Amino acid sequence: MAQSTPGIDRSTHTVTVAALDSVPVFREGLSMVVNRTPGLRWGGHASSHHAGIQMCEQLRPDVVILDSALDPHGHLTRVLAENHPMLVIVVLVGEGQRTPNYLATVLAAGAHGALPRSAEARQLTDGLRRAFVERRFTDPALAALVPAPRAGDAAAGEYRPQMPLSRREYQVLQLIAEGLENSAVADTLFLSVETVRTHVKSILRKLSARDRTHAVTKAFRSGLLVVTPVNHAQATPSPTPRPTPRP
Repeated sequence: MAQSTPGIDRSTHTVTVAALDSVPVFREGLSMVVNRTPGLRWGGHASSHHAGIQMCEQLRPDVVILDSALDPHGHLTRVLAENHPMLVIVVLVGEGQRTPNYLATVLAAGAHGALPRSAEARQLTDGLRRAFVERRFTDPALAALVPAPRAGDAAAGEYRPQMPLSRREYQVLQLIAEGLENSAVADTLFLSVETVRTHVKSILRKLSARDRTHAVTKAFRSGLLVVTPVNHAQATPSPTPRPTPRP
């Protein structure tokens, strides 16, 4: 099923779930739990920021599960929320991000749900369904950490992450940080090399960076980029989702 539309019955709709998580074993567990749950079906997964953006563009799931460790400052959440208004984003909160500041940040960035990363299977699936139906759900185990809203939602503005880059610029910067040259970035994103050069120039301008290396360094220092955990124990990584080339 493609990404949901406003006219559907959200209480009976079979929900397509995808995940953005860097741990292969955890992704496998998520897919098994989702596939055996009536009313849910597994749509796919990605293990990095740019692959996650491509996955949502290509697969258009109803719900995406996002590991909090991959988005500790809410930048990826904001990119997904702004480019896919109907997508329901559910963050699985690990111990390192289990703080009021993180929850306020990611909810302000556009996340619809927050569940503990240690949630039991039934707790997880119930939370996914509620987040999809209600478009706002915080697991009771995390509710006490969510700051009470203030008048006019002024509090949310204090936590809203700043994203100076466009969705495509963000993908280009991620790939540059992985060591790809412009031609390889172009091949990965199905863009021309000249278009990639244009994006790089815009990135350098927006980040006030001297060159590509300086831009990556500044992005990591500011939290715009985060180190993606790598599981070297897995012999065969899952392929990166690739969108259908556009004319």
